Amino acid sequence: MSTPEHELPDALSEHPDDDAARERALLAGLEEYELGDEDLALLGGGHGDAHDAEPDAPLPVLAVVGRPNVGKSTLVNRILGRREAVVEDRPGVTRDRVSYPAEWAGRRFMLVDTGGWEVDVLGLEARVAEQSELAISLADAVLFVVDATVGPTATDERVVRLLRKSGKPVVLCANKVDGPRAEADASELWSLGLGEPHPVSALHGRGTGDLLDAAMRALPTESEHGVVLPDGPRRVALVGRPNVGKSSLLNKVAGSERVVVDPTAGTTRDPVDELVVLRGKPWTFVDTAGIRRRVHQTRGADFYASLRTQAAIEKAEVAVVLLDASVPLTEQDTRVISQVIDSGRAVVIAYNKWDLMDEDRRPFLEREIEKELVQVQWAPRVNISAQTGWHTDRLVPALEKSLESWDTRISTGRLNSFLGELVAAHPHPLRGGKQPRILFATQASTRPPRFVIFATGFLEAGYRRFIERRLRETFGFEGSPISISVRVREKRKR
Repeated sequence: MSTPEHELPDALSEHPDDDAARERALLAGLEEYELGDEDLALLGGGHGDAHDAEPDAPLPVLAVVGRPNVGKSTLVNRILGRREAVVEDRPGVTRDRVSYPAEWAGRRFMLVDTGGWEVDVLGLEARVAEQSELAISLADAVLFVVDATVGPTATDERVVRLLRKSGKPVVLCANKVDGPRAEADASELWSLGLGEPHPVSALHGRGTGDLLDAAMRALPTESEHGVVLPDGPRRVALVGRPNVGKSSLLNKVAGSERVVVDPTAGTTRDPVDELVVLRGKPWTFVDTAGIRRRVHQTRGADFYASLRTQAAIEKAEVAVVLLDASVPLTEQDTRVISQVIDSGRAVVIAYNKWDLMDEDRRPFLEREIEKELVQVQWAPRVNISAQTGWHTDRLVPALEKSLESWDTRISTGRLNSFLGELVAAHPHPLRGGKQPRILFATQASTRPPRFVIFATGFLEAGYRRFIERRLRETFGFEGSPISISVRVREKRKR
């Protein structure tokens, strides 16, 4: 007989020995199935209770930069081995900085496709320089792509000066070298002073292996970006669209005018780090530039401000998403929330300017908010006033709750007992006369919690969402995104 749903949390905590026995039995049953080396590594280290595994070190970042239409996105697709980046035979197609996990010669890294730097008809080289410098600052190493058929241009030389100033390792890619005749064109790029130009045809794949070998030699083994010191103050990113009060909130919690506040939206361009002591505990707050519209629609300094905001989110452990209570939720607001969740950071939702709301209006607003934030009902929400400081003291408990969830690990025995009870009460629906069976589950990592389920067949997205919802109901995870992946495994052939 299965345990009633409302008794599930109590049942899970009453019999730890049963949990351990169940885990051993399920692991033994897995021996009948085809498992790869990655599966065995996960099962070998992912089900102990001794301590949480340290979060993976951030992957080094290799940025692909260059003028528009030199073939950056084509090169990115070639390196990835699939068509990911948008490619079109006109300059400026890529406006967003897009990151992709990549691997070469056994080394994993983040490959970043950046927008080409637009020089308008007035030739504003100052804007080119500003944008280039910001893009370069976000990388651990730079793959500088030049069109070998055109040769070095004035814009290329301007970027070279910025690359030298940055001190970042640079690998020079001479693209569009489709044959021996173009090799001579590539040799002209020695004049840039960046060392050997690596002749490549991103379109046909010629020379990309040698280019990547050089890039791996230049790339450090661990990223200098996104590193969170384990014993340092917890890092909090203040994010939201322009003019919702992020800078005012930082000044209020800091107790002084640390950053410029102006009614004009977009005053903050660069992330500002401030060490703040709240309730006797140090926190690092990062005030970020407001995320305006879709990043690929932004230009100039706004475009790179949005990149630096993304970098601030990636460096943080938890993000406070500031929303304006005096206006309805906008598409920009939901995009900001999605950006934080997709980055795997803990979340706190803060509704600013709540003190301006009429007392009679507040209950209706609460119900509207519940509908608007239905996808993130698991995130703690606080109603505050950044200007007056009203209820800002509620931020710290919410931050601590989200971070605790972000760090939470469930023992493998307890997790499998939970799933056993859940599946017994609510089995996966039949599809084509077959019903996938969950064989085993383990928590692969924390920050954010990531679960891997071994099953005999594919688990539908709706059922995975159902498992996630019940995980939250049973174990909390308030304020932290969680991810569930399924590995379908078949029995060994006799």
